[in-house]
Amino acid sequence: MSIPTLQGLQTALSGLLAEQQAVDVAGHNIANANTEGYSRERVVMHTNPAIEVPALSAHTGEGAQLGTGVSVETYLRIRNGYLDSQYRTQNSAMSGAEAQAEELQQAQGAFNEPSSSGISSQLSAFWSAWSSLATAPTSEAAKQGVVAAGEQLARTLGQLNGQLATVSAEATQQYESRAGASGEVAEYAKQIAQLNGQIRLAEQAGQPPNDMLDRRDLLLDKLSALAQISVTKQPDGTDTVTFGDAAKPLVEGTTANWPQAITAAAGGQLGSLLALTGAGGQFAKYQSALDAVAGSLASSVNELHTAKPFFSGETAATLKVAVKAAEVQTSSTGKAGGNDVALAIAGLRGGAADQGYSALIEQVGSDVRGAKGEATNLQATVSAIGNQRQSVSGVSMDEEMTNLISFQRGYQASARTLTVMDAMLETLIEHTGTAGL
Repeated sequence: MSIPTLQGLQTALSGLLAEQQAVDVAGHNIANANTEGYSRERVVMHTNPAIEVPALSAHTGEGAQLGTGVSVETYLRIRNGYLDSQYRTQNSAMSGAEAQAEELQQAQGAFNEPSSSGISSQLSAFWSAWSSLATAPTSEAAKQGVVAAGEQLARTLGQLNGQLATVSAEATQQYESRAGASGEVAEYAKQIAQLNGQIRLAEQAGQPPNDMLDRRDLLLDKLSALAQISVTKQPDGTDTVTFGDAAKPLVEGTTANWPQAITAAAGGQLGSLLALTGAGGQFAKYQSALDAVAGSLASSVNELHTAKPFFSGETAATLKVAVKAAEVQTSSTGKAGGNDVALAIAGLRGGAADQGYSALIEQVGSDVRGAKGEATNLQATVSAIGNQRQSVSGVSMDEEMTNLISFQRGYQASARTLTVMDAMLETLIEHTGTAGL
């Protein structure tokens, strides 16, 4: 059996084609260097099957195998699944802490402390009004000052309660807009399910769907900010995605199961919003503590102001001044000029109402600091993992330029081989033709 005459040309051609494809992949990497979620690709080459050449040696009769060049086996997508899993876990925790810190800061802003218009100042002004009345118990202006200070305090408590309710309602609306039937969760799930179907078809056809895999992973990254997720790779190339503590997987094959009920244990932004706005959440606790301040204020003043309750209502939303200036009681005996009641009420400064409100402000501040500190720490963790992922999957321009030079040299060498073999064949044909003449 003779060696195929044109096999050398085919071998050189295979080198040209393989190096050209390698250049194409490097160009694709460079073009997507700044594309969010893109994973760099690498050409995997392998040698073509050799041709058996029997009885190559006239002396020993032994044959040999002649190489036939190179071909591209696949385009390998560079990705680390472990880092992806770690990133999504920490991203969920970080996003939850950031959402919590943002909402708590809004609640803290509603308290407006310290300021001249805050409840601390209003409480101080109320006690001071009673002190002024104690020094002039028969003064109608002083009595009117007590009523005015009480009304302002009650009004401020009601306004703060309303602002906290508004912050809570806005957080609930955020949850509904993201987790609703047309929200982010539903949209991400729909897109992932669609990509699952496209990826499965590509895998079955033996075509690595690298760009579609990148898009799916990017969607999973974004989904992880909303709640904790778990991804299970299936043999057909699809991903099964669980979301928070939902009863069913969010995505199974090409099916998206949403909406579903989740709880605060779901984590991420949605879990934090539920934790803040739920029946036992932080916002409800703040409102309950504020109600306790209003109730303590009303009961402590009314216990001393016995002629007629000074306050009506026992919550921040219902607290009102129930007396007119002429009905303000200054003395327990009713004698003109008596001031023991006014002194006793003025002496409530620093008591249960002030202490309860101070404790509430301290708790809100502590919650905000804790959430912001946790978010900052988690941001550092997520950034570190993100950098690790980027070092694995990201495009290095220096590396790609080096590869391009290498692929160019390989292409030039294969082209040179073609030129040499063409010249040899041309010489052979010309000489053979001349000999025949």
